[in-house]
Amino acid sequence: MKKMLLCAIMLGIAGIGAFAAPKQDPRTVQPAGASGITVRLLTDSSGIDDRSFNAAAWRGILEFYGDTWDNPRQRGRAYDVVTAQSQAMYDPNIRQASDEGYDLIVTAGFTFADALAEAAKAYPNQKYLIVDVDFVQFPNVLNAVFAEHEGSYLVGVGAALKAKADGVENPRFGFIGGVPDPVITKFEVGFIQGVLSVLPDAEIIDYYVNDWNEPGQAKTQAKIWYDSGVYAIYSAAGNSGNGTIAQAKEYRLQGKNVWAIGSDMDMYEMGLYRDKESAVLTSMLKRVETGVKYGLNAVKNNAFKGEVITLDLKADGVGYAGTNPALTEDIKKQLEQTKERIISGQIKIAPSYAAAKQLPGFPQNLQAID
Repeated sequence: MKKMLLCAIMLGIAGIGAFAAPKQDPRTVQPAGASGITVRLLTDSSGIDDRSFNAAAWRGILEFYGDTWDNPRQRGRAYDVVTAQSQAMYDPNIRQASDEGYDLIVTAGFTFADALAEAAKAYPNQKYLIVDVDFVQFPNVLNAVFAEHEGSYLVGVGAALKAKADGVENPRFGFIGGVPDPVITKFEVGFIQGVLSVLPDAEIIDYYVNDWNEPGQAKTQAKIWYDSGVYAIYSAAGNSGNGTIAQAKEYRLQGKNVWAIGSDMDMYEMGLYRDKESAVLTSMLKRVETGVKYGLNAVKNNAFKGEVITLDLKADGVGYAGTNPALTEDIKKQLEQTKERIISGQIKIAPSYAAAKQLPGFPQNLQAID
């Protein structure tokens, strides 16, 4: 009886402490270990092994709980992930997670928008986070978006500067997208503006796989382009984009001077074909994990609300990877100067195709959509 009474008292004290704790800005709270918060990540068919967008979202969850990719200690207890094999599974997957009562449900990507909007109305007390969307605006939905055009501008500048340093005459550049959408358009138009800021007469071509999980299709297109003289290809296509990297690795092993440019995560290691030699010149870093941790910390600190947060260069939401030694110190110095000019507002980057087409020399026949 004494033990039971002591437990009750301790639980009461703990409850009072939790109730009295002041709310904190979720952006200033450091991720903790076992927090008592539960979360489910919902992804498209490429899953968390895409080494791109979904992997970044998963990494944010792991970091929040103090776990690692190789040692997800609390998986299945505090957090888990469900991969939809088709878009028809988005709605039932969201509703199942909502019925199971997770503190937060994270939907990775704009393709979840319609299904999430319906769920948000059906489960008004369930907290949701959607990445890459700013229009699912309900009191229980946090929208996290990124300034992809800013980070993409930087990798475009980097690719163009590398072509100049290599002495490539009339270099051509390619962009491979996944599914056409205003988000992927920001990747494309930012990249093109970056290239043209260095090489105003450069030719840029584009191609859309219309799938996030078809690396073979992207690899075939990359081979065609490299064979026709394209110098560097930037991919924003989820797992499909890994096909571009695979083709660039094959050709660099053969001594061909071609490059792949990654997105979402630093893909330097994916491009390794010899010791410390990678076919991935740089990558546009889109820190999806930052948005995921923001949402988890908001729930943890009772500060969650329906809002739109934008993670840009100034907020360290996007950037570029300087891991590859082929991206020389001189180029990185110029990229840092460009970065500061973007943050200060000296460089303005059009985020849409409609706006970009108004710029002198910008391609008018892209497959991008707004």
